[in-house]
Amino acid sequence: MLPSVLLLLTLLSCTCGENPAIQVILSNKGLQYGKHVGTDWIQKNLEHFSLPNISGEVDIGLLGTVHYTLSDIAIKKCDLPEPSVEFYPNATGFKTSISGLSFALSGGWAVRYNVLKDSGSFNVAFFHLNLVSVLELGKDTNGHLSVSSESCDAEVGDVDIRFSGGVSWIFQPFICPKVKEGITTLESHLQTMNISFDVDQVLTLDLPLTGLPVINASSLNLGLKGEFYNIKTHIEPPFAAQPFTMPEEQGYMLSVGVSEFTLNSASYGFYSAGLFQADINDSTILHYLHMHLNTSVVGLLIPQLLKLFPGLPMSLKVYALEFPVFSFQRDTVKLGFQGAVKAFAIQTNGSQIPLFTLNVNSTFSGKMFISDERLKGSMKMDNFSLVLAASEVGTFTTDVLQNLVRCGIQTVVFPKVNKKLGEGIALPRIKQAQLVNSVLKVEEEGRGKLRFRHLHNHFITT
Repeated sequence: MLPSVLLLLTLLSCTCGENPAIQVILSNKGLQYGKHVGTDWIQKNLEHFSLPNISGEVDIGLLGTVHYTLSDIAIKKCDLPEPSVEFYPNATGFKTSISGLSFALSGGWAVRYNVLKDSGSFNVAFFHLNLVSVLELGKDTNGHLSVSSESCDAEVGDVDIRFSGGVSWIFQPFICPKVKEGITTLESHLQTMNISFDVDQVLTLDLPLTGLPVINASSLNLGLKGEFYNIKTHIEPPFAAQPFTMPEEQGYMLSVGVSEFTLNSASYGFYSAGLFQADINDSTILHYLHMHLNTSVVGLLIPQLLKLFPGLPMSLKVYALEFPVFSFQRDTVKLGFQGAVKAFAIQTNGSQIPLFTLNVNSTFSGKMFISDERLKGSMKMDNFSLVLAASEVGTFTTDVLQNLVRCGIQTVVFPKVNKKLGEGIALPRIKQAQLVNSVLKVEEEGRGKLRFRHLHNHFITT
């Protein structure tokens, strides 16, 4: 069951010395739940387990070495008591104890001594087995979660072995070696798991560990890089992740904290890809506002357009001057956007004449919440201003134009955006499990410019 817990954490997570932008905390409640589910799953699926062949050799003194192979091993019966699993700070890992485990195996055996060979079948039953295993968690140089066996002790109360078809010999203990072998196999899987994921054709998300796992008596904390990159350039943003703390929430199984840095790295990735720009023409305006974009209409606000370029269609190029910046305040996500609008008149031959440039400064605020196990939200405009930055047609005031644009955004754009946000997106699903009774909080962390939100989740199996 511990391997399944580790894989879960790596999938959620999974460069050194840097501050993590995402933190994942598994509480003791989550650990115990994972242990319970894992034990039930193992008990229900024992009959489908395929055990590998066991090969080795036994030194029998003056007679030399006997080579043996156990094959076609099947579990005939197993009494699996629920183990005890706890965080183990001494080894930065987990300690698992099983008392009273009993199981029966059957299969075939073969031995080879020099040129002599023999084979047959066997039945073996282990009674009252006590097993204590300590797993140590770590991090490799690439940021993968690593796991190793710190110690393993096994005591078998009684063993009943029956061989048929040939010689009989003492069955050598193999329990702890096989436990360590399983841990080694898990470690090899962890090292090959992806820690970088392409989100779309523009962004990739890096999730290596930024430091060693932190374990105390009640929780496990994993710090992840949590940085988005432009797939083509993969350049670092002009800002760094700052420290933030995640409180332990013992009433919940899992907590995930995401800092401003993660969202802002995504914003910078889109910005560096040149995606925060758009061309607006008459058909665009007509579709949304049911009015034309030409010098006759805009000339009502800027009279000189009617004199200089009467009756010409217009186009607008809207672009960001800087990447949009997210900030977290208590229960609120803020978004600041600084951009510009360049206006052109389109002549009959298709050439464009520059008219003027307006600087746009706007801030928005939004609410995020979880409802019906979906992440939902809403947005509103806090501030919007248009300032004349340059003009090829002379100066003019922007007050009326600013009010009209603000009204258009609030009456046309935001209803569509909030409808989409109200529908929300489904919370992430994990194989054979889903998040339930989730709570989302947006909080401001101290005086630093980095804040965080954290998700608290219960799990139920499906």
